[in-house]
Amino acid sequence: MTAPPPLWPGKDGTPVSCLEKVKVLNENHAEAAQMLADALEDAVLMGVDEAEMRRILAELVANLPSPRKR
Repeated sequence: MTAPPPLWPGKDGTPVSCLEKVKVLNENHAEAAQMLADALEDAVLMGVDEAEMRRILAELVANLPSPRKR
């Protein structure tokens, strides 16, 4: 699985430095990676084309609503 980025970029371009925030971001990354891997595996095992499922998952992420627009 993909490791989290070594630095989480902040809005102003500087890395997020709060250790608690970095911990939460790393945990969220691990959870999302596992969930996406499980969804991909399930789909492929059920006969979905792997490349198409990867496209569907990428589209899902690309179309997440911005939390800033709520």
